[in-house]
Amino acid sequence: MDKLALSLAVIGALNWGSIGIFGFDAVSWLLGGQGSIVSRIVFTIVGLAGIWCISLLFRDREIIETDM
Repeated sequence: MDKLALSLAVIGALNWGSIGIFGFDAVSWLLGGQGSIVSRIVFTIVGLAGIWCISLLFRDREIIETDM
C-alpha cells in the first residue's frame, strides 16, 4: 500500500510540476478536462494517496543489520 500511495503521489507531483512549468495538466488532458467525473476521481485518489504518504513521515524506520 505504501509503494502504491507513494507512486500516485509522485505522479501527482509530476502533474503539478507540468502545470507550474508548462501550464499543461496531463490528467485533465488525458481524461477529458478538470470537470469530468473520471478526472475528479483520479484527482481524489491521488489526494488520498498524498494523505496516506503523510504517515510515512511519522513511522519508525527499522534498521536492517547485515553480516558483512
